[in-house]
Amino acid sequence: MNPIAKQLNQAIENENPYLLDMLSSIGKKLFFPKGILSQSAEAKQKAYKLNATIGIAKENGKTMHFPSVMSLLDGIPAEEALTYAPSFGIPELRKVWQDSIYKKNPSLCDKKISMPIVTCGITHAVSVVADLWVDPDDVVILPDMMWGNYNMILNVRKGARISQYPIFTQKGEYNLSAFEQLINTETKKHKKIIVLLNFPHNPTGYTVTKKEGDSISDILFNAALKGTNIVAICDDSYFGLFYDDNTLKESVFTRIFDRSSNLLAVKVDGATKENYVWGLRIGFITYGCKIDGETGNVYDALEKKTAGCIRGNISNASHLSQTIVLKSMKDKNYANEKKQKFEILQRRANKVKEVLSNPKYNAVWDVYPFNSGYFMCIRLNGLDAEALRVHLLDKYGVGLISVGKNDLRIAFSCLEEEDIQELFDIIFQGARDIEGYR
Repeated sequence: MNPIAKQLNQAIENENPYLLDMLSSIGKKLFFPKGILSQSAEAKQKAYKLNATIGIAKENGKTMHFPSVMSLLDGIPAEEALTYAPSFGIPELRKVWQDSIYKKNPSLCDKKISMPIVTCGITHAVSVVADLWVDPDDVVILPDMMWGNYNMILNVRKGARISQYPIFTQKGEYNLSAFEQLINTETKKHKKIIVLLNFPHNPTGYTVTKKEGDSISDILFNAALKGTNIVAICDDSYFGLFYDDNTLKESVFTRIFDRSSNLLAVKVDGATKENYVWGLRIGFITYGCKIDGETGNVYDALEKKTAGCIRGNISNASHLSQTIVLKSMKDKNYANEKKQKFEILQRRANKVKEVLSNPKYNAVWDVYPFNSGYFMCIRLNGLDAEALRVHLLDKYGVGLISVGKNDLRIAFSCLEEEDIQELFDIIFQGARDIEGYR
């Protein structure tokens, strides 16, 4: 094992030995290399005459570039667009995003969390977290309805076993009983479990209530008290898009992160969906845990391991993308822009609920609870979802996503409000076209 990795492991073990046990075999070995990067940083500070350390090209003392490229960047200098960003992310962006986490989650006030590490989107964030904390044959607890890429990242790539519970009760509430039962079952088999919590949820568009969020925290805390190490990954991809008054308006991360020393909370989020910049691929990883000693040493070690993982994977996220997100978040119109786009999506969600309140649809489908995010789902009554999806596409030119045998996912985020009624009427007619609904 590299001596730097040993030092980071020792820093973690000194303050919270549970975290060292939770790290995957790769996570224990990860470190942020000194080498070229540290030498370049040192030269940047001291090489006042000539600096021949940086692996980029320069011309007349400035970053070399094509004028045809720079003409497209509307005043962003080449140094902030074309050069490599640090593997940790641009320091100012990390600080601005951390400040936004505190602002969006007021119960974190005066509590210590790590500095966010910048990733190339939230998919990359989940993958990096998996590298650090998931070993082959570990168990990952997820609901039965989930984003399909979790399986690719956690099961196919990492070899973990995904264990699932039904997400909703018959009454349409979050299935806390099934969640707790599965937690208790798996903790009897494993010294460590990984729990992935995704709100607003993809594909259903559901966010737990404050009471449900508190119950999730209590369930995990009670399991941790029995001696099981728990890594709780909080995927907050669609954070802030909460349309009902009774939803938990903070990340469930806030309810978990300081409950127990052997309960680690990992927040993955990003500008990707929150700021409507999907293709810029800017996500973040932030850690929170109860630490009896010096939190700075532990968080510093975790940040370095995470940045080392990124360094050995993609080197760094796009400098240009980070600069654009940073400048946008510092813009005087940022808050108002965000409010305007939220209100558009909220009106669409409310329109969906209004349309689906019509009892004529009840014979064809049931509606899964939804109150947030980009999506909602319907459960077809006795009809194959894939067959209906293909029929709607072929006959009506309408595209939906089939999820499982009987479920269809509708992304109302990409529908104009005035098209929502027509969409559900077409789905209704398409279902009636198929034998059994005539």
